[in-house]
Amino acid sequence: MPDDAVNPPFVEVRFVVEANYSGWRLDRYLCEKIQRLSRSKIKRIIQRDLVDVGLKPSSLVRSGQALVLRRPARREPEAPEGLPIVFEDADLVVVDKPAGLAMHPTALYFKQTLVARVRQLFPNDRPDPAHRLDRETSGLVVCGKRPEVTGKLKTAFARSRIRKSYLAIVEGHPPASFDIDHPLAVGGEVVRVRARVDAVAGKPARTRVTTLERRRSHTGDPFALVRADPQTGRQHQIRAHLSFAGFPVVGDKIYGPDERLFVKFTEGRLDEEDLRRLRLGRHALHAARLELEHPVRGEPMVWEAKLPADLLEFFDSLTPD
Repeated sequence: MPDDAVNPPFVEVRFVVEANYSGWRLDRYLCEKIQRLSRSKIKRIIQRDLVDVGLKPSSLVRSGQALVLRRPARREPEAPEGLPIVFEDADLVVVDKPAGLAMHPTALYFKQTLVARVRQLFPNDRPDPAHRLDRETSGLVVCGKRPEVTGKLKTAFARSRIRKSYLAIVEGHPPASFDIDHPLAVGGEVVRVRARVDAVAGKPARTRVTTLERRRSHTGDPFALVRADPQTGRQHQIRAHLSFAGFPVVGDKIYGPDERLFVKFTEGRLDEEDLRRLRLGRHALHAARLELEHPVRGEPMVWEAKLPADLLEFFDSLTPD
C-alpha cells in the first residue's frame, strides 16, 4: 500500500445537505453540523478548506448538495489500540469501543476512528455503526455489515425498539432509584454542544436511574455506581440529566465542575488543579448492555460489556459506604 494511502496528504470531510436544511446559509448549516466551532471559525473554514471555491458563507444550500472540506492532514492524536469484537455474524458486528476512540472521521481524526477500524477488520463488507457514543464513552456499539441492515437498525433505534443500559460513576449519593424527565435542548453559553434542560425549546427526554452501590473517598466525598436506562435518545442525555439531578458523572469536562474545563481541554491547557477537580482523565460512562431483535432473523439478542479497567480501578479505590 503506498504511503499516501496510509498517511494521506489531505483529509476530507463530506456533508450531504439534508432536506430540512435546504435554503439555509452555508455558514449556518456548517455551524449546525460542526457544533464545536464558532461562526467566525466556520467562515474561515469555508474560505480556506471548502473544495467548491464558488461558495461563500452567505450562499444558500440545497437538499442533496454535497459539500467537501479538505485540509492538509495533521498528525492524529493518540487513540487506544484495538477494537474488541463482542459478536459477529453475516449481518452484524458488535464491538466494545474503548474510551478515547472517535466514532467517525472528522477534521481531527482519520484513521483513529471506530469506522476505519471496523472496516479494516471486515474489508469485504461495509460495516457502519447504527448509533454513536461520545469519544470518551466506552462500551457496546452495533454495526450493520450492509447499508440495508444498518438502515433497519437505525429505524429500530428511532422507534425505541432497541434497549440500552449504561453504567456510570457519579458524584454524590443518589436515591435507590428515580426517573429524570426533563426536556433537553442543545446550546450552552460556553460550550455550543452542551445539552441543557429547557422546558420551552427542549425535546422530551427521559432517563431511569438505579443506584447499584454507594462509596466514599478517603476524604469522605460521596460517590455511587449507577445504571442509567435512557427512554429517549437525546444528545448527551445521560450526562446532562445526571448533572441536572445533582449527580454529575465523574470526569465530565462539560457537565462536571465547570464547563470551561472542556474549552481548556480542547486547547491542551488542563493543569494539575483541573485534573484534581475532574478526578478522572475521561468521563466515567460505559455502554454496558444492548438488547435488540436481530434485523434479519428477528430473534432476540443481548450483549453485555463489563466495566473497563480504568473505571473499575477508580471505583475500587473508594470505600463502601
